Amino acid sequence: MQHATELISIIALGLVCAFIGGMLAQRIRLPPLVGYLVAGIAIGPFTPGFVGDPALASQLAELGVILLMFGVGLHFSIGDLLAVRTIALPGAIVQIAVATAMGAGLAWGFGWGAGAGLVFGLALSVASTVVLLRALEGRGLLDTDKGRIAVGWLIVEDLAMVVALVLLPAVAPALGGEAAGMAGHHAAPDHGLWVTLGLTLAKVGVFIAVMLIGGRRVVPYLLGLAARTGSRELFTLAVLASAVGIAYASSELFGVSFALGAFFAGMVLAESDLSHQAAADSLPLQDAFAVLFFVSVGMLFDPGIVLREPLAILGVVGVIVLGKSLAAIAIVLAFGHPVGTALTIAASLAQIGEFSFILAGLGISLKLLPPEGRDLILGGALLSITLNPLFFGLADRVSRWLGERPDLRRRFERGAAVPLPVRAASALSGHAVIIGYGRVGSAIGKALQDWNLPFVVVERDRRRVEELRSQGVPAVFGDATAPGILDAADIGSARLVVVATPDPHQARRLLTKARAANPGIDSVVRTHSDSERRRLEEDGVGLVLMAERELALGMMTYALRSLGVREGEARLFVDSSRSESQETPLAEPDQPVPELRQRRDEPE
Repeated sequence: MQHATELISIIALGLVCAFIGGMLAQRIRLPPLVGYLVAGIAIGPFTPGFVGDPALASQLAELGVILLMFGVGLHFSIGDLLAVRTIALPGAIVQIAVATAMGAGLAWGFGWGAGAGLVFGLALSVASTVVLLRALEGRGLLDTDKGRIAVGWLIVEDLAMVVALVLLPAVAPALGGEAAGMAGHHAAPDHGLWVTLGLTLAKVGVFIAVMLIGGRRVVPYLLGLAARTGSRELFTLAVLASAVGIAYASSELFGVSFALGAFFAGMVLAESDLSHQAAADSLPLQDAFAVLFFVSVGMLFDPGIVLREPLAILGVVGVIVLGKSLAAIAIVLAFGHPVGTALTIAASLAQIGEFSFILAGLGISLKLLPPEGRDLILGGALLSITLNPLFFGLADRVSRWLGERPDLRRRFERGAAVPLPVRAASALSGHAVIIGYGRVGSAIGKALQDWNLPFVVVERDRRRVEELRSQGVPAVFGDATAPGILDAADIGSARLVVVATPDPHQARRLLTKARAANPGIDSVVRTHSDSERRRLEEDGVGLVLMAERELALGMMTYALRSLGVREGEARLFVDSSRSESQETPLAEPDQPVPELRQRRDEPE
């Protein structure tokens, strides 16, 4: 019973301390993950007070790894990766190589061997997917080109680390470590490096073939049987049994790691139409054990290393924050992407997380990485995750600063393949200028094309501009806030400016420039903030749309119609609600709003 009491104690205190730490971290605008790691330090053996059982903590951490990797596989989208493969695939591989080399060089300076340098460098090269996704979501960047490239980049990194987890046990003896089975509990026979690698890859290949051929049919079929029973408990149990059962079976039968087995379990399930419900049902348990994973990692951290080895900690943080960031900026610019995209990717990668901890634990178990290496990795993770929001803010400021200096910006972006002229259009009049041609801007542009209405696109994505010009759409390449860009779009003779980018600061600057060149121009702007909406409306913007409000009004209209309210009354009520939500009246424009032309096939 004493053992059971220890298990309950570590789960109870781990969750309670993690909740307190996460709340405090959130209050001071830090990622909750920092609070979870600090909670683990508080109940670990290196701080006074209650000390949890490290053996039990490591088993809970293993279960947390299984569920984390299952979640990664469940959300893995080959389509999303293929969409950004031209930058994410080579960029991530080169960045991993550069960061691993820097980490290995740092390890060499500490006097460690080649094996320790490889594990240490790999751990410093991979960013946290959890931290990245939450950072992008909080800034509204997840559905932008920048966000998609960053997520694709992280998917490639995750896949590379999965391969590393598979191969490290096989090459450990050649790197000075101890031979170990892929499951970590039985010795692997010594057949030589290449034979061992061949056997390992063969086992992994057989496992992947079994999962892709049989697993993608069997797993969704079993979950479908559970779903048809109508029992939510059975369906949730089927999801968890698939994740943990496949991870365990893959370790016992094929000798692959729990992490790889759980990843493929999620990936084969992701192709099923049950994947969204599976993710929703497993998310609470996944989150709980992921928290316990970070707590258990914090328990292993000796905070005294910050005082004993301050220069080593600074070196690790330097590699993570500066080395990786500069490498990412150089890679992204070399592929011809804008500076803003390069800065966003750099900020996204300037931290390390869950895979770093998994690699550190594997390195310790294989006797490749010394214990102080794990402490340095954990210290670097804590500091880099804490500093990450500051780097996103710095990236935004630098991007805006360069936007006001187009000559300097062009010097950074001159790595693009062939110089692209700013404009490719003849003079226009009475047209619309669309700033940004993402999902929102492209939808507006297609509607204007359908009505045969003239418009010019201003876009910073070189590839998109080239594509538009090949389709005969007038497009201006550059940052709309930079001098001369709006002039190239003939803003002085335009009727309407459409700001389809989500940045409110950029929107205000654009409107100022547009009105300076054309005082009577009409305008429509998107925003995600009520306060920003009111401010823009006070400035006399023709129409300000907030996505959440328009979504609510659209659903309100449908709900009223569905419940029997007549269409005219429903629309009148919704229009009244829209007017009431505008706390300040719109400023009257100096000139009447220009009317759009009639469609050619519309009767007079």
